[in-house]
Amino acid sequence: MEHWILIFFLVITFCFSHHVVCLEWIQMVRTSPQLVGDNMSVTGMHSFVKIMKGAANECDIVMSLNVNQRCEFVKNTPDCSQEDGFINYPFLTFCVFSSQLLPLAITLYAVWLLFLFLALGLAASKFFCPNLSAISSTLRLTHNVAGVTFLALGNGAPDVFSAVAAFSRPHTAGLAIGALFGAGIFVTTVVAGSVALVKPFTVASRPFLRDMIFYMAAVFWTFTILFKGHIALAEALGYIGLYMVYVATVLVSAYVYSYRKRSINGPTPVHTPDLLTSDEYSEGLSRSIQTYEEEYQPLLPHTLSTSQIFLGSLRPIDSRKWRRKAWTWRIIKLVKLPLEVLLLLTVPVVDPDKEDHNWNRPLNCLHLITGPLVCILTFNSGYYGFYLIEGEFPVWALVVLFGALLAVIVFCTTTNEQPPQYHFLFSLLGFVVSALWINTAASQVVSVLHMLGIVFSLSNTVLGLTLLAWGNSIGDFFSDITIARQGYPRMAISACFGGIIFNMLFGVGLGCLLQMFHGSHMVKLEPEGILCWVLSGALGLSLVLSFVLVPLQCFHLTRAYGIFLITFYFIFLLVALLTEFGQIRWGTP
Repeated sequence: MEHWILIFFLVITFCFSHHVVCLEWIQMVRTSPQLVGDNMSVTGMHSFVKIMKGAANECDIVMSLNVNQRCEFVKNTPDCSQEDGFINYPFLTFCVFSSQLLPLAITLYAVWLLFLFLALGLAASKFFCPNLSAISSTLRLTHNVAGVTFLALGNGAPDVFSAVAAFSRPHTAGLAIGALFGAGIFVTTVVAGSVALVKPFTVASRPFLRDMIFYMAAVFWTFTILFKGHIALAEALGYIGLYMVYVATVLVSAYVYSYRKRSINGPTPVHTPDLLTSDEYSEGLSRSIQTYEEEYQPLLPHTLSTSQIFLGSLRPIDSRKWRRKAWTWRIIKLVKLPLEVLLLLTVPVVDPDKEDHNWNRPLNCLHLITGPLVCILTFNSGYYGFYLIEGEFPVWALVVLFGALLAVIVFCTTTNEQPPQYHFLFSLLGFVVSALWINTAASQVVSVLHMLGIVFSLSNTVLGLTLLAWGNSIGDFFSDITIARQGYPRMAISACFGGIIFNMLFGVGLGCLLQMFHGSHMVKLEPEGILCWVLSGALGLSLVLSFVLVPLQCFHLTRAYGIFLITFYFIFLLVALLTEFGQIRWGTP
């Protein structure tokens, strides 16, 4: 019965996310009147920008205006107010900050961007992924099914949510293309090359060839769609279908592997997963640390009060761990501390590996109030949360009252020591709330990057392949290098190629599907100049080289090959930046 309830709630959640984007687009259309000229003539500039950039975003020309006209232009241009989220960055940049304080605004945006990337990583690793693991555990999914579905979604949550947020607005779709292709080439060259430098090893041949073939198919499909300039509904659904084929291939190969192992070793072989990721190693390491720290628990049982349990759950810093860590870790921890406390107060986490499944009676009861409140306030940037029922009673107050009533019922019918039978439903609530937190942070990342592109006259593609791709992939880089140093290079290389397949197929497929829900059955994907072709060509070339050179080396990745991959990336990055700044024109006059 629990399985059917979980499946029902997951379907409702998936449909809810589609409904969010649909309502956002309806609201955008309603609140986007035609541009009204206000003592400024921008028609000529508008046509020039359309020809040069191929995008219908009128806000891009604000830097070409006089400093005294920029604020008024931003106020009267709909494209400058169509940013998702709670912050109108064009208005803040050109109306709140004076022209002399523009460098200060850019510095603050850079700091804010770093904080948003920290928020994405924290929300995904400590709240989104554990709840997905709990859901897969409750559904009793096999390791391979969970690895290519829920675990892949957890690992790729920042990339996928950033792509979906970028695709939700036509003038930022280049960010999604640049980020997905840029992250792909970064992971398959720099990360894979660094793993080979740290620990030369022999890669598993069949999983490597399988992942390379599917990823090359996804890249070639995306290249074809970019060449056409649009994607239809059937093609967007084809991305999801291709990933389902990939999942089926993983399951079949795992079954064949298990069958052959049983025939050789007998009926009780040691199960070796076909797909391994960095989070699995981290999870096993945390279990070992948890088992070790159980020695510090008191011998005699001690019953804590409800207030002590609640206050103890809001302590994200372990004093013993704090003393062992370096000063750099302590600084980052202090920066993340307010965000971590906020997430602890709003996102429930169910851990099936713990004896009590991470049941915390006072905190979980509070989650029944704060979790739905976060959902309604982040839904369409809080528009419907502040809607007044009958013009008097706000929606957010109704949600708080309903959550408080539910919290009182749960608190009165449960105990501190024993989790209730319906505790697994808190993983669904945590899944939804953490997903909305990640989506909110990803939308802000896209908005900040777009604002930086306007100020510095950079295309969305170059911002996507650099800042957005690096921000979303830097965590994978350090975790995979750490895993390789611990003696698990195959696990690291599997994480390199397995995750980017999910990011590409779901990032493009789901992002375009959500954009189609506003009524159009076709999404235009116009490349922003020659840089998009340079990016896709470089990614395709790197994959073809790996597909040919790795088998020629008998699937042994040496340090020389690692240096070759890293050199390839830096050459590509140099060519891309020279193309962006007009130093390489590729046949244009």
